[in-house]
Order: sequence, then structure tokens, then C-alpha cells
Amino acid sequence: MQRIRLRYTKRGRLRFTSHRDFQRAFERALRRAEVPMAYSAGFTPHPKVSYANAAPTGTGSEAEYLEIALTEARDPEQLRALLDESLPAGLDVIEAVEARTSGLADRLTASVWELRLDGVDPAEAERAVGMFNAAGAVEVQRMTKNGLRTFDARPAVAHLETHRPQADRPSDQPCAILRLVVRHVTPAVRPDDVLSGLRAVADLAPPVAAAVTRLAQGLFDEETGTVTDPLAPDREAAEALSTADPTAAAKAPA
Repeated sequence: MQRIRLRYTKRGRLRFTSHRDFQRAFERALRRAEVPMAYSAGFTPHPKVSYANAAPTGTGSEAEYLEIALTEARDPEQLRALLDESLPAGLDVIEAVEARTSGLADRLTASVWELRLDGVDPAEAERAVGMFNAAGAVEVQRMTKNGLRTFDARPAVAHLETHRPQADRPSDQPCAILRLVVRHVTPAVRPDDVLSGLRAVADLAPPVAAAVTRLAQGLFDEETGTVTDPLAPDREAAEALSTADPTAAAKAPA
């Protein structure tokens, strides 16, 4: 059995796609691309697809991950191209590697987010970010299925800063860009929780909903404060195998 790990995006209007909607679209893409999927046992077999830490509905993402199990070996890049063609524009499969290491989900310990705050003056955003970073605790509330829950959002935020807006998007209206690195903890702290925290500590309230995009997710390096590529160990393992066995590439599935 071969396992393939995929990185895909949620762009444009497709950011409003729920995780369940994506699952249905992806399973249709698997059938269209005639992928030799492995299936679970039981009365209602399902294709063996493992989804990892999907972004909330309404947020864009450049770094969503999943893993599929195949009954026949396939070239990862050819498989990526077939699946990408079978999905709607915006749900784009941009990388595929053969799984040669264990624990993909264990390597998704933090996310890098970008928040575009239209109508917010950058200086005001920088002031609010400074107050958030200086706070020892930032209590926020979120409605859950068990009712209203209060929790401290501050420990999960490893890094928060303002970022200069892109020069290719000129506008007469003020706009602030925030970049933040959030650890994946329990309870999960989402970008909207950070916005709630900025409102609580600095009274920062954007006049319109923030445009939120996940730029990356992976293993958080405590020493450097960066988020590493979760597929890098699989690529490195494949390169090491190819170096150790020069005929490995010739043996790869077509």
C-alpha cells in the first residue's frame, strides 16, 4: 500500500467551503481521476483519506494537508496534476509527496496566519498589537456547543506583528495587515479569537470582517520562532533513498 501526502489551498470564494463540502468534492475528484484508492472495511467502506487540522470555514488557506492510501503505486506529481484538474479552481492541489515518515499530524503544531483589516489605520493596529503582546493574559469568549466558554488566548500566540500592506493593492481606505503564529493547543485558538483579544485589550474593532488566510502550518521551532514545512522530512527521505540507490528513480512508478 502506498501513502501520498498532499498540500492544497482554499482560495477566493472557495474559502467559504466547509470541511464537509471539501470532503465531498475531493472524493468526487478521486473518482474522476481514477485513483486506485484503498478502502476501509465494514458495511460502508470509505476511501482511506486522513485530513489534518482543516482551516475554519470562511478563512482562506495556502497550507491544508491530507493523506491518501492507494492499492497501486502512482507517481506523486502525476497524481497531483490529475487531482488538481478534477477539483474546482480555488481548491488547488499544489504539492504531493510519497509518505516515507510517520506522524504527519504530529508535525502540525502551529499555523502562520495573515489578517487583513480593511478600514483600520496601521498605527492603531500597531498600538493594539503592542498591548496584546504586553498582556500577561487575554481572556476571550467563544460560543461552543456546550455554551459560552471563556479562555486565555494569549499563551497560544507565539508571535504577533503588523505587516506592511502589499504595494500592488492601492486603496484610499486605511488597511492594516497582521501576521501571527498560533500554536495548536486545546482549546484551539483561532484568528477570530485573537481579534476578540485585540478588542478586549485595546478596543480595536475593524469596521468590516477581517480577511483571514493561513499562510503555513507545520512544526513550531521554539528556538527560531518559525514554522517548518511538514512535508520536508518525506522529501528528504526520498532524496536520501535516491542518493543511496541511484536506481531508485528508475524503479519509481510511472
